[in-house]
Amino acid sequence: MLLINQRAANKDMQPNHMHQKAVTSICPRKCSCDLAGRVHCYRVGEMPKEIAPTTRRIYISHSKIKQLQITDISRMSALEEFVLTCSRTESVENNTFKTLGALRTLELWKNKLSHIPTSLPASLEVLKLGDNLISVVHESDFEGLQKLRVLEIQSNLILALSFSTLSSLSNLQSLTLDGNNMESASGAPSLPNLKYLSMENNKLHSFSGSFFTSLHNLLFLNLNGNFLTSTPSDLPKSLLSLKLERNQLTMLTFGDMTQLANLSELFLSENQLSSLDGAQFLLSLTRLELSGNKLRTIPLRLPATLQKVDCSNNLIEMIKAQEFQALQDLKHLFLDNNIVTTFEEGALQNCRLLSNLALEQNLLSSIPLRLPHTLARLDLKGNSIKRIKEEELTNLRLLQVLNLRNNKVSTLDHSLFKYLPRLRYLYLDGNPWNCTCEFLQTRKVLMAKGIDVKGGQCTAPAESQGESWMSSKRILHLCVHNHLYSTEVGKETGKNINVDDPSSLRVNMDDYYDYEIY
Repeated sequence: MLLINQRAANKDMQPNHMHQKAVTSICPRKCSCDLAGRVHCYRVGEMPKEIAPTTRRIYISHSKIKQLQITDISRMSALEEFVLTCSRTESVENNTFKTLGALRTLELWKNKLSHIPTSLPASLEVLKLGDNLISVVHESDFEGLQKLRVLEIQSNLILALSFSTLSSLSNLQSLTLDGNNMESASGAPSLPNLKYLSMENNKLHSFSGSFFTSLHNLLFLNLNGNFLTSTPSDLPKSLLSLKLERNQLTMLTFGDMTQLANLSELFLSENQLSSLDGAQFLLSLTRLELSGNKLRTIPLRLPATLQKVDCSNNLIEMIKAQEFQALQDLKHLFLDNNIVTTFEEGALQNCRLLSNLALEQNLLSSIPLRLPHTLARLDLKGNSIKRIKEEELTNLRLLQVLNLRNNKVSTLDHSLFKYLPRLRYLYLDGNPWNCTCEFLQTRKVLMAKGIDVKGGQCTAPAESQGESWMSSKRILHLCVHNHLYSTEVGKETGKNINVDDPSSLRVNMDDYYDYEIY
């Protein structure tokens, strides 16, 4: 009975094995096929003829298929996804995809197409034609595509677009037109379900007053890299994210944008802005990007909902408390690459969630006093700080990263680190360190705490120039042999120091601190 059952089992297995063998045998050369109906082809010279009619998904890339013809895929009635990329395809024969009633995704990006394929099936939901040579879009190109949700025609040659040609796309949710050098976009888009619209890196100067009026469900609008001198009017109140970076905005007032109560992200970097007024009307704003403008002060009356503010690369000279009084939810503040010389004491005290503060490349002569105790990262690279004082660090017990690169600090007292129990990364290169034997005490403490120290090259005395006080055995030998360090260390540790053994520098943290390191 067992033998009979085993034979039956073998018999049941035989058809599956034969089927797998059959699939393998018809798989085209330079392609891989699987039982799920997927075919992947790479570097083929023509459209493979041996692809099974039951294939559901075809992916072809980096090939040489100059023309796509009806006979190449018209027999594949089960085809749901067709992707032909980076294959130098110049044309698609008329009606090539017309009979493919199951086709949902068509991707033909990075080819040399000059026209949108004709007679696309009504089943299509995703159409990606980026990086081709398409210069004109016709209304007939999209006829019958009521199910199309995603349309991408970025990086083509479309200089002008009338949105009336897209009026049949009633279910369109995402439209990408980046990098076409478009000089005009006319007509009021009749796209009631559009949520994402991107026209980045074109040559648009303005929009008609009614252009955005009918886009009632638009959530994300990207107009980066154009020639806009003012914000478009009549933006839909549904907007969550607005990108206007790399334009020619000189002044911005939000008095006529009170409808944007739902806006969460506003990107205005790399414009010519010298002021920003009325931002308090943006009642839901959490992120504000203002880098690379001409601001001389932090904009007043910023929304209390802000969590990230980037004012880097401006002309800001002073940081005042009144500018941040309402920003209790602020977590990230970037003020790097300004000309800040004055930072009012306690200016950020109301920012009770601030964890990241960037102040590098300014003109500060000291660390600002009474910074928020919540700071985890403090960047002070490229300032004019000469000395680190105790009162500057007493509140920073959660600090994990301290960047002091390229300042003017020459000495660093080991006792300062009792105020920084969670410090893990310390950047010290680019400072004129005066490597006296007192530095060995600082080195000992830093090693004991396990802090990752970058830099520390000596500029003085002359015999230690270029060496690091954190790692130089020579400095350690010199101090010990001159009895400038060994006696005191011996008293503290109760043993002789072996200068060649790094473990001899380890100390019990209880000797210095009365808290636990987490």
